[in-house]
Amino acid sequence: MFFFMMSFNLIMPELNGFLTALGSSELKGLIITLFTISAGISRPFSGKIADLVGRKTSIYIGIIICILVSLTYPIAQSLLFFFVLRFLHGFSAGFMPTGATALVTDVLPEKSRGQAMGIWGTFISLGIGLGQALGSWIFMQSNYTVLFGFSGFICLISLVLATFVKETLKEKQPFKLRVLRIQWKDVVEPTVFPAAVVMFLTAASSGIIFVITPDISNFLGINNKGWFFGVYVISTILIRLFSGSLSDRIGRRKTLLIGNIFLITAMLLIGLSKSINSYTFAAIIFGCATGISSPTLFAWTADLSDVTRRGVGAGTMFIALECGIMLGSLSTLFLYDSTLNTILNSFIFGALLALTASIYLIWHLLNRKSLF
Repeated sequence: MFFFMMSFNLIMPELNGFLTALGSSELKGLIITLFTISAGISRPFSGKIADLVGRKTSIYIGIIICILVSLTYPIAQSLLFFFVLRFLHGFSAGFMPTGATALVTDVLPEKSRGQAMGIWGTFISLGIGLGQALGSWIFMQSNYTVLFGFSGFICLISLVLATFVKETLKEKQPFKLRVLRIQWKDVVEPTVFPAAVVMFLTAASSGIIFVITPDISNFLGINNKGWFFGVYVISTILIRLFSGSLSDRIGRRKTLLIGNIFLITAMLLIGLSKSINSYTFAAIIFGCATGISSPTLFAWTADLSDVTRRGVGAGTMFIALECGIMLGSLSTLFLYDSTLNTILNSFIFGALLALTASIYLIWHLLNRKSLF
């Protein structure tokens, strides 16, 4: 998962510039939006395949798509082709993490899920942060062709490592076309709805950050557009050393409330950043937020998922993640016009959504018997 996440995040900081070179800087929000739409569409299929055919089948599909698309980016010389590739790239994120998360959930000890998911989430965050931090550096030393090629190579490492992973689905079925017939029960696992609501509302912040932070780096004179993510990943790893088992001790919802306080603070600080120091401090606070909330959400999902529907449960959570990121990235099309003066608008919107998630968690704590 580390190498897979690193692969497609490696190119993220430079995609705004790549799109600008194609002549449409005003469509930056679509870079993330198209990716998340296809990822969301593929979740029901990947979840069903993971539960019936095998966790590793879903993993392999995602990795192979990622490799092929990464190596095709350099020949994208038109907006249409570029956006088609972004859409196809999203399918990789729809398949691989769903199968991988279901596989990991199979082997986790129930009493220490929060701590175990903290380890799992740390490697995901490492992939995101290191990928974003290295991407700009690689581009500054070379060009887009080398950057995209390196992204494909990193994903190839993920494919090689996946061959050593043991399949955990005990009763596998051979792949048949009927597996691709999706019903509503294959799209959403109702039992994980509470965790999915919180994921949706808080993931919007990530969508906003993915779109705007490369521009903030430009405004502040930071050459490496992945600076924010480099700082964030160090922060999130450090906080997980101290909070890894917190949700096992005090409960998932209380832990998520703490994470949301950090998230609201971080969004406001990012939007108000006027110097590299304040921007770096905001990245640290955002790292604390994700370091606390991300493993807790995955642990809560594992708690709520039926043992026979862990693939669908993981898929539901990732659908919520993609929809949240899509909401955040789409909001930038209306709230942000690529100027310094409009940055705060988007981050206030993200903070308000995180506040809504906090209100929902408080309500849920007061109505423990309710699933919704």
